[in-house]
Parts: sequence; C-alpha cells; structure tokens
Amino acid sequence: MMFSRRFFATAAAAATFALSGLGTAFAVETTPYTDAAFKAAQTAGQPILIEIHAGWCPTCKAQMPIIDKLAADPKFKDLKIFRVDFDDQKPVVKGFGAQMQSTLIVFKGASETGRSVGDTREAAIATLLDKSL
Repeated sequence: MMFSRRFFATAAAAATFALSGLGTAFAVETTPYTDAAFKAAQTAGQPILIEIHAGWCPTCKAQMPIIDKLAADPKFKDLKIFRVDFDDQKPVVKGFGAQMQSTLIVFKGASETGRSVGDTREAAIATLLDKSL
C-alpha cells in the first residue's frame, strides 16, 4: 500500500491535535465560587485559594498551568481552589478587595494569609500557596 504525503501530513496533524488535549486531562479541579461553598471550606479549616480569573486575561492563562502543577503536589491535596469570574462576579471580586483579574488570595480556614496580583513566577506562587497550609 502506498501512502501519500497528504496522508502523512493529515496523520501528523491529527496526532498533534490529539496529544494537545493531554495537558488539560490532568488539570487540577477548580470550583466555581459560591458563598456557601467558600464558607463551608473555611468552616472545615481547609487551605483555600481564591483565583480571580478572566478568560481573556493572558496573565490568568499563564497562571493556570502553574497552579495546576503546584496543586498536584501531595502537600496541597486538601487545597480547595475557587475560581471567581472577574467579569461576571463583580460583587464577589469587590468583596475580596481585588482591583484586577489575575489576583490570587490564599486562606487558612477563615483567615486570609496572603495574596498576589499578576504574578506568573512558579516559585512566588508556590510560596503563596504554602501560606495556606
């Protein structure tokens, strides 16, 4: 059987497309923010990350794989990640005192223990998440 260049090009494109989805298959679970879920996590004393996120924000997009990687570490197995939509949840954004998207806020139970804005350095985000433990 003879294969054409078109066949190989199509096969290569299909393989690339299929493999590109593998990176998202292991993403850490984030929970859309609700007051009730947040308060329950606080009451349970869980480590919490509030991620003020906008789908159009390049900084938010850069933070996502870093957060996913760090949250997959066994020491963060109990970390509860709440995603707050910057555009659609303005009262919540304001309630957290966030001025802009790409704001990360960590809590240890009911106490805020740290925050950062616009940071995409893995080491700095790791240090921030450590403050939730």
